[in-house]
Amino acid sequence: MPASSRVLPAPRHPDPADAPSLRWGVLGPGVIAGDFTDALHAHTGQRMVACGSRSAERADAFAAAHGVERAHASYEALVGDPEVDVVYVATPHSQHLEHALLAIAAGKHVLIEKPMAATADQARRIRDAARGAGVFAMEAMWTRYLPQTDIVRQLLDDGELGEIALVTADFGGRAPFDPAGRLWDPALAGGALLDLGVYTVSWASFALGAPESVVAAGSLAPTGVDEQASLLLTSPGGAQALLNTTLRAGTPSLGTICGSNGRIETDSPFWGPSGLRLHTADGSLAAHWRDPYNRPYRQGMSYEAAALARFVAEGRTESPLHPLDEAVSTLATIDEARRQLGARGVE
Repeated sequence: MPASSRVLPAPRHPDPADAPSLRWGVLGPGVIAGDFTDALHAHTGQRMVACGSRSAERADAFAAAHGVERAHASYEALVGDPEVDVVYVATPHSQHLEHALLAIAAGKHVLIEKPMAATADQARRIRDAARGAGVFAMEAMWTRYLPQTDIVRQLLDDGELGEIALVTADFGGRAPFDPAGRLWDPALAGGALLDLGVYTVSWASFALGAPESVVAAGSLAPTGVDEQASLLLTSPGGAQALLNTTLRAGTPSLGTICGSNGRIETDSPFWGPSGLRLHTADGSLAAHWRDPYNRPYRQGMSYEAAALARFVAEGRTESPLHPLDEAVSTLATIDEARRQLGARGVE
């Protein structure tokens, strides 16, 4: 059916407040953990009941700032808290493997901040451990759970765009060079691809699946991490994705999916709540959907928390919208791109 013959479908389950309530514990009380906790408390019935840090002072400060009941002075104490149902791993991604395995070994469900790990091999270890323990595990690729993403999912599932030929995405930001900083230190899994580029690779995976080939070009920082990268991915069916990420400049943060019957273009940013434009095959604008829910930017993380709670209530052990195997595949693509660039990082 041509894209011009219908309006955009409505997103399904848009309200995070409808999800069952879980008790959360955050491991690694940093900035993103604070934003996640605030979004959880503002837009869902779930609660962050505990936080854990290697610093008692840091844990206490986070708890006071974000309305968290208990602060633990170690990660072991957090995952051992009997009042915690699910652990949100929000430490730097160089530590995700260690901390996800710690939570899984304690029998906790786990949401792991993106990327799930520093390499595909590490992500496989997390996946296998979670499956072996029978606990729920999910990468916090929160874009997958936004209302606008569900609209695109329905268009793709229904074949509204026709045969997909090209996918594009960009995500870049200006980050001052600091050789000891998280973004620039290879020992901390620094670089543009793992921090920002993972969103673009995940967008391509969402539309096309795992690529058959990867071609990467870019530049390295003095520390050896990738500071800028452009990827050309080709799917088994011949469709391609053009992806760009950089730590050198801000970019529009737009995503497109182009097919024989029409194309979808996101508003900015494609990775957060924004909007969508549907164009027909001749380029005419058929519809423009703007996010009406007033949960801007990282407040949209409430959707992934709600999705996890629903999946756990359904007895699932991983997300049907973003399976663990796909999180591994995304990292395999990044591994290959970083290999081609000669980027240094965690092995």
